[in-house]
Amino acid sequence: MNKLLLLLAGIFFASVATAQDKVEMADVMRSNGKIYVVVAVCLTILIGLILYMFSIDKKISRLEKDK
Repeated sequence: MNKLLLLLAGIFFASVATAQDKVEMADVMRSNGKIYVVVAVCLTILIGLILYMFSIDKKISRLEKDK
């Protein structure tokens, strides 16, 4: 669990460090309000993948414990 948190923190800080450049497409999407939709969809997919990963881990742990 600590490795996962460390990985997520590293990704966050790396994205903050590289987010200083001006991106024209992002400015257009931000002005139209669509950037929030993109962020919401990305977060939904990421959260879904993390939840799926934990549920698979629980199922595998239960199967290993039964054998």
